[in-house]
Amino acid sequence: MTSSPHKITVYTDGSALGNPGPGGYGIVLQAGKHRKELSQGFELTTNNRMELLAVIVALESLNGTGSAVTIYSDSKYVVDAVEQKWVFRWEKKGFKKKKNPDLWKRFLKIYPKHTVKFQWVKGHAGLPGNERCDQLAIEAAEGGNLIPDEGYKPDEPGAAELF
Repeated sequence: MTSSPHKITVYTDGSALGNPGPGGYGIVLQAGKHRKELSQGFELTTNNRMELLAVIVALESLNGTGSAVTIYSDSKYVVDAVEQKWVFRWEKKGFKKKKNPDLWKRFLKIYPKHTVKFQWVKGHAGLPGNERCDQLAIEAAEGGNLIPDEGYKPDEPGAAELF
């Protein structure tokens, strides 16, 4: 008898106060009765970096491989880039003129280790997991334990060409 893959529900959100400005991400992971929350704040970053970093950290925090993961995010930037397969075209072109190549490369290393499905949700629409992530992200951005976002480059090309 084979065991079925773990089914994990993940809620992610990112925030940047000022965009760019202090930022943070919030994550809620749920598997059965188990629940875990993660967050971190950064000194200077963007909202899109935090949205993407939340997804990356969530996937990196999972033990093992092969889990069935559903990620709920209010970030069209992240959800559409993966679900519309844009990120795979960006990768083939070396992320030329694209924002956040460091994070997209990191994402592409962890993404194949699980069966990941993205579900876009409208932000601030009352979905408890999403609302909690938003709260965690803002608290992290406003918190006292901000760390540098080493990959953030204010002059990075591609600002006008996100997709």
